[in-house]
Amino acid sequence: MTVAEQEEGVVTPLKGIRRTAARRMVAAWEAPVFHLSVEVDMTRALGVKQRVENATVTDALLQACARALRAHPALNAHYGDEAVTTFERVNLGMAVATDAGLMVPVLHGADGLDLTGLAGARRDVTLRAREGRLGMKDVTGGTFTVSNLGMMGIDRFDAILNVPQVAILAVGTTRQRQVWNDGDPAWRPVAELTLTCDHRAVDGATGARFLASVREHLESD
Repeated sequence: MTVAEQEEGVVTPLKGIRRTAARRMVAAWEAPVFHLSVEVDMTRALGVKQRVENATVTDALLQACARALRAHPALNAHYGDEAVTTFERVNLGMAVATDAGLMVPVLHGADGLDLTGLAGARRDVTLRAREGRLGMKDVTGGTFTVSNLGMMGIDRFDAILNVPQVAILAVGTTRQRQVWNDGDPAWRPVAELTLTCDHRAVDGATGARFLASVREHLESD
């Protein structure tokens, strides 16, 4: 078969969620971003089920982010029209893979929920996202997003901004690593967290302080 005789392939126009996502990706790539990464000892987070039945590591991550955003509101914000809008309420977006494509349902008022409340809200929106039962309110109003690919074995990745939000946290898988442990080397479950920030709204020092706060909550809460 010559090149001219090869099949042209199947053309599938983007529509619905995929079309909207494609447009947002173009806007996201136009933003001048930078990335910051930290390693986190996940020992405490992995024991979340001992504290709250049916809770997951994702719930511990969401809680840590919600608390850190309250302390660092510059990242709980939107950028648009050469202005930054910060929000008092933390509405956490959570990336969820579905048959219809990637969706980001929003946990409204996440900073006002305890771990049990977050776990319940996360289960509810995840189930409805995969069943195609999310409403407009469920996918709008987010102020910050968490994307966790650790459960898929991804060690580290840079997440793309969910515009107009000014930051997004990418969570890698947890692996056993040897740490110094004050001169007494020990094996610990460690995950790498990578923060993507819009440099028009957030500087490196602010992003670093936020990440340090997330790590502190994960390792101590």
